[in-house]
Amino acid sequence: MFADRAEIYIRSGKGGDGHVSFRREKYVPAGGPDGGDGGKGGDVIFEVDEGLNTLADFRYTRRFIAEDGENGSKKKCSGRDGKDLILKVPPGTVIIEVNTGKVVADMSGDNKREVVLKGGRGGKGNQHYATATMQAPKYAQPGQAAMEMTVRLELKVIADVGLVGFPNVGKSTLLSRVTNARPKIGNYHFTTTRPNLGVVDLEEGGGFVIADIPGLIEGASEGLGLGHEFLRHIERTKVIIHLVDAASTEGRDPIEDIRKINSELVSYNEQLGKLPQVIAANKLDVLYGDEKEEIIKKLKSTFEPEGYKVFPISAVSGEGVKELLYHVKAMLDQMDTSPVIFEKEFFPEELKDKSLPFEVWKEEDHVYVVEGPRIERMLGYTNLESEKGFVFFQNFMKENGILDQLEELGIQEGDTVRMYGLQFDYYK
Repeated sequence: MFADRAEIYIRSGKGGDGHVSFRREKYVPAGGPDGGDGGKGGDVIFEVDEGLNTLADFRYTRRFIAEDGENGSKKKCSGRDGKDLILKVPPGTVIIEVNTGKVVADMSGDNKREVVLKGGRGGKGNQHYATATMQAPKYAQPGQAAMEMTVRLELKVIADVGLVGFPNVGKSTLLSRVTNARPKIGNYHFTTTRPNLGVVDLEEGGGFVIADIPGLIEGASEGLGLGHEFLRHIERTKVIIHLVDAASTEGRDPIEDIRKINSELVSYNEQLGKLPQVIAANKLDVLYGDEKEEIIKKLKSTFEPEGYKVFPISAVSGEGVKELLYHVKAMLDQMDTSPVIFEKEFFPEELKDKSLPFEVWKEEDHVYVVEGPRIERMLGYTNLESEKGFVFFQNFMKENGILDQLEELGIQEGDTVRMYGLQFDYYK
């Protein structure tokens, strides 16, 4: 079974506690506090390993815990820092927080290493708390708590073009013809049991990466058939080649097939319905004369007015394949060349924020203030200049009940909200 999903529990290391002790040495008449500091807890780090292509390593082991920091000890000896826990994942892995469904990190593109959970800070020993009036402090700082959460790992293949269609329409055959990939090919349903990637090298203009997505069926977006397991792999693609059995070798109507598969794509993710798409009318090698011309004409008159260009091809003989590939490459050349990256939506620092206080008050007419450690920390890790960061800021205000408190204080549209030197106009 191709492992492209896994749900795991991760926890960073707890910071070591500071130590309370006093010097007790011969010939030292007034030994002071000498408690050492605790060590920092280990981080949980995800790293991309280019040699991996599945999440099989997470199939049986589901709990991953970094090492705790060591407690401080006497004679000002600091505790050892906990070892970081490094988890290797294949490129294209998206880390999602289970409870919210928000993206924690996308291990794609330039993001090869991400510290997802930071270890707790080590506590200070009592040596730091001696003062002129308190020369023998009997307390030390405890280590900072660990951070924990459950995440879902999803592998979404990184390809420019996705091949979709019903089972047995010739996707694997086409992939084997245009790339060096060697997928299993057979005349039965669901030959492909995992996405296959290949690189198309064109004589002129370079090439692109293409992925053969396992065959979909009607109801796939609702979990029917095998293909629904792989719908997520189309989400990164920029162009879809919709392969259809134009010869109706299995008795299906090619026009109905195209409608059904497109409906499944939209049901799974509305954005997939907006992706540029070309139709490859395959298996023309088994059609002849008027029958061949009739089906091509019917497909073109139905779909080209809707913006879907139709290419008659034969994956077996190679007829029309070159024209299809060069057209797709021309489409890609007009698009943004950067890879599709899922932006960060969940900030693990939020986990610590929940216990921190904040205050909301009316300073004067039309001016309200929101401050406190929770607000200060949020502003520290949020980029308000980016659209994504500002949306996160608005959700933070709503989810923490800040907007409700402002409304209870009588705030009106156009009033000013101040936060540590920042000013915002309030609008519903």
